[in-house]
Amino acid sequence: VQLQASGGGLVQTGGSLRISCAASRRTFITYVMGWFRQAPGKEREFVATISRSGLVTYYADSVKGRFTISRDNARSAVYLQMNNLKPEDTAVYYCTAFYGRLPQITSRDMNDYDRWGQGTQVTVSS
Repeated sequence: VQLQASGGGLVQTGGSLRISCAASRRTFITYVMGWFRQAPGKEREFVATISRSGLVTYYADSVKGRFTISRDNARSAVYLQMNNLKPEDTAVYYCTAFYGRLPQITSRDMNDYDRWGQGTQVTVSS
């Protein structure tokens, strides 16, 4: 599966943004999806993940309660709704995927993911 992230941009502190990721294959439903981010000078870190079924999600503590991951299997797309954005959310956000053997599998481990999109820049001004 090929992944194409979009929707990044510049937003003020406290604002909202939704980024999207379009997948290229009809087998999208078999993939666990995730979002990671990388800020300048920092390592890539986990943000959120969602199971094949969409029923299981996990979030990094830093975004819990502010970000929501969702997926539309009919459209082969995954979304990240980001609310109450903070300057520390500034980063390149990467959409990622791996084949999930079971409907409820997810992962917060970057090493489990073997499909990566090109990233979309999110900048939060203070």
